[in-house]
Amino acid sequence: MISKPNRLAWAFGWLLAFASMPASANLNVFACEPEWASLVSVLLPDANITTATTAWQDPHYIEARPSLIAAMRKADLAVCTGASLEAGWLPSLISRAANRKIQPGSDGLFFAADHAPLHQSHEHVDRSMGDVHPEGDPHLHLSPDAIPLVASALAERLASLVPDQQAQIQVRYIRWRGEWNQHRQSWRTAARQLTGTGVITQHSTFDYLLRWLGIEVIADLEPKPGLPPGSTHLRNVLATPDLARASVIMLASYQDDRPARWLSSQSGVPAIVLPGTVTGQPGEETLGQVINLIIDALLNHQEPTNVD
Repeated sequence: MISKPNRLAWAFGWLLAFASMPASANLNVFACEPEWASLVSVLLPDANITTATTAWQDPHYIEARPSLIAAMRKADLAVCTGASLEAGWLPSLISRAANRKIQPGSDGLFFAADHAPLHQSHEHVDRSMGDVHPEGDPHLHLSPDAIPLVASALAERLASLVPDQQAQIQVRYIRWRGEWNQHRQSWRTAARQLTGTGVITQHSTFDYLLRWLGIEVIADLEPKPGLPPGSTHLRNVLATPDLARASVIMLASYQDDRPARWLSSQSGVPAIVLPGTVTGQPGEETLGQVINLIIDALLNHQEPTNVD
């Protein structure tokens, strides 16, 4: 039988040994787009996050650089959009990284599009349709309804990978969800003012948010998804009878602004460049902030321009 002084010494020694043990390594996360890096950082602030793209890059087309291959090779979790958004580069990156943790079908590969309904799915897709995704429009990251579904699934996945932080992740998710719901109430107020407004866009970057707000896309600067605006198509857009109802031409920060500027100069409809995702700059660090910024810009350009 161990005497009381010896029991105390044993317990004290055990505590010292436990305290001297190295902390579990932070989770290495590879995020395909900035929106998912931002969401991971909210749920697991101590994660080591590498982001493959920026708000100034088209996420459809990036180069599988050696630095990205190295980051993918050591990743415990890869968080991407899915729905073929990264089909041109992610499969190659995964193959070249040869990391068994993030192979298709594993818990280490998370696709946001798997956890929310998508608009505009297609049973048949061919090249004549342009850059169309059979699963549906993958640009769901600005959807007020889809992001809570993604965040909930992502919190569950993170908790399964770092079970010792499960409680903290859940608390952070609940706090985030409460803030998101507050945002959504103010967005609904804005939607009542914006419903019925018309805009011109380039690609479908903002479509989920525009649908949610009740805003009509009158014309697209792309003749087909993924095809750059050509002069013939731009002249057709200029001749669109409903052009007079457009309040703005919306452009994402990664898109070439020259076609929009030309159409603006010819029509008088203002062209505005908006962040298509989080940028990391003050006021643009979370999806909630980006949606606030976009809605404020639309409210400030609410009245359509008269086109002769």
